[in-house]
Amino acid sequence: MALDVDPAGSPTSAQGFSAGAVYAGIKTYGDDKLDVALLASDRPCTVAATFTQNLLHSASVDVNRAHLLKGHPRAVIVNAGCANSSTGQRGLDDAEQVTAWAAAKLGIEAADVLVCSTGVIGHFLPMDKMRAGIEAIEPSPLGGAAFARAIMTTDTRPKHGSVRFGPYTLGGATKGSGMIHPNMATMLAFLATDAPVEQSFLQRTLSAAVERSFNLLSIDGDTSPSDTAILFANGAGGGGTITASHQLAGTFAEAVESLCVYLAKEMARDGEGATKLIEFEVHGAATENDARSLVRLFTTSYLLKSAVHGADPNWGRIVAVIGRSGVAVSEPAVTVDLCGVRVFENEQPADFDAEALSGEMKRDTVTIAVHLGAGNASATGWGCDLSAEYVSINADYHT
Repeated sequence: MALDVDPAGSPTSAQGFSAGAVYAGIKTYGDDKLDVALLASDRPCTVAATFTQNLLHSASVDVNRAHLLKGHPRAVIVNAGCANSSTGQRGLDDAEQVTAWAAAKLGIEAADVLVCSTGVIGHFLPMDKMRAGIEAIEPSPLGGAAFARAIMTTDTRPKHGSVRFGPYTLGGATKGSGMIHPNMATMLAFLATDAPVEQSFLQRTLSAAVERSFNLLSIDGDTSPSDTAILFANGAGGGGTITASHQLAGTFAEAVESLCVYLAKEMARDGEGATKLIEFEVHGAATENDARSLVRLFTTSYLLKSAVHGADPNWGRIVAVIGRSGVAVSEPAVTVDLCGVRVFENEQPADFDAEALSGEMKRDTVTIAVHLGAGNASATGWGCDLSAEYVSINADYHT
């Protein structure tokens, strides 16, 4: 069962974490101009991370992988407005310098700082602004909400929350509303817990949660070169180290997945130009891979996303995706439910009130559930409708 998420929580809900943010003049779009943010633990951490599989990844991805191997990261510095991606050796050098400045601010080693950049690709970091911004940040245990605001790009609102499990807290924040599609974490995510967690178990837990949350989320079918999810565990809550055999192991894994699913759904709700969250459920699949594959196809069907935007109960868009998916089905057993209404079964249309169903589809959440009749595997994923506003946002994003 999912644990309850407190939407007022943030990464600094966990003991021993502080955060802060400033406006350094890097982000020139949007109403909320915070654009440089710092999250740090007051003590050493164990850390887990997942990164984009985009082959042309950003400088921060390379730097973070190196720092995870040679250091003991306990902080991350983030900027919005410039992705520092496709910037060559200069981009790598700049990212390393940013970690050095943040480390000096905190009094730790540069290898103990991770770095993330998000925004326009192909632009160099404005290093004078980055340095001034880092020097101006004043981290605080109350700074989690500001951190969540500062990492936004085209997001219309911050996305953050926290979960209590046992005597511990897990908090987190994400950014992302466009260029989002499963191929790792599909955005930036920063999670922090005051539980003491063994590193290999921490990594397995994060990777599994990403697969069941962020990797079943899509806005537009594109994968960013900067995608990163990081989970810090600093042990400030005391107690014995949580390993795979610990009595709290299952509860901890449940907490991580619950928070990641919550944050994934918040990103889908805030998809560029979105007016509706779409939740896709696939049941009766032959394998989990089949179920996940079909969810991903649903989330990227522009015909289906457009029908949802127009509150058009055209269930043919759904069965067409099933038919072209290549996943195993038992055709006589296939069913389709739209907003809880059965629209297709026994290989033919079901009897339903199309006008009433269209009214249901005008709500802010639309559910689509299908049963394939081919097995017992299932998966749930999230997307959003496709509006004219999406085109407008991305036509003007750079210019």
